[in-house]
Amino acid sequence: MGVFIVLLAAFFFCFQNVIVRILFAKQHFLGLWDIGGWVSPSLSHSFLLLVLRMVWVVPLMAMIADRIYPPTWREVHQLWQPQRRWLLGTSLGCGGLMFLYLVLLYFSISLIPTSIALTLFFTYPLFTTLLAWRFLNDPPNSLRWGIMVLTLLGTLLIIPYHHPLQDSLAWLGILLGIVSGIAHAGYIILVQQSVAKLHPVPLTWMNFTTTLVLAGVCLLVWQPPSNHLPWLAIALGSLLSALFTFIGHVLTNWGILLIGASRTSILSSTNPALTAVLAGFTINETLNGWQVLGIAIVTLGIVLLNFETKTAIASSKSSSSS
Repeated sequence: MGVFIVLLAAFFFCFQNVIVRILFAKQHFLGLWDIGGWVSPSLSHSFLLLVLRMVWVVPLMAMIADRIYPPTWREVHQLWQPQRRWLLGTSLGCGGLMFLYLVLLYFSISLIPTSIALTLFFTYPLFTTLLAWRFLNDPPNSLRWGIMVLTLLGTLLIIPYHHPLQDSLAWLGILLGIVSGIAHAGYIILVQQSVAKLHPVPLTWMNFTTTLVLAGVCLLVWQPPSNHLPWLAIALGSLLSALFTFIGHVLTNWGILLIGASRTSILSSTNPALTAVLAGFTINETLNGWQVLGIAIVTLGIVLLNFETKTAIASSKSSSSS
């Protein structure tokens, strides 16, 4: 049951990214009808879609936060006390990095196929390993280096070298996908430092709220052209994206309770492959053979890296207890 719940959560996360792709580019959905393409690929429209997504997610999270973790609002209030201001700063830093990686991922999805953008994003465990080495004094062993090289090889295979001049914006999408992964790696490092002092539920709500505020401020500064935008379609698409994101987080947390965080992270590593399958089925995104092989290699590398990390942590706990 736990495995099924985590895979179902991954499905919802994948589908909400497909929805983002539909919002940016017209797609032939399920081979039946053409939908989407309601906003043009731009940074300002990425801010807009992120605001419309978070304006649903933040209240939904607030509604169930105290049911999942009753002291949520007490701990949020305590963050403003002088002795816990450092934790407030760390929480806001997590939210800032969440905002950054989501905006960059949105922009990347608007420029390149969803499966490629998500695969590039999911190289973040590589950067997490390197950042942990730099800031947490946790150097990678030879096995991790080998897995990282394998994952980088898969990443190189999905980049369209055969027609680099066909669309110069595709290279911008590739760069944004990689940078979003780097930002997410920084987010993971900060979260690891925060959860020792703050429960994940109030921390997640703080992250969502910070993302909403930052996206709203950026939207006020870089306002997109609002003439003739189909607001109803955009609002409905953003609502579906928010609901799928919310359901994905709830199911992931449920899966963690059933099978543990380590197994959950390993199963969640299949997200790039699931995205490729789902995008191919729903919006007929096609990849060449090398790109399919690259996605498979990256997925395998991420699974192996998560499994190796889980094994290393278990060994460390065993050595400490003995």
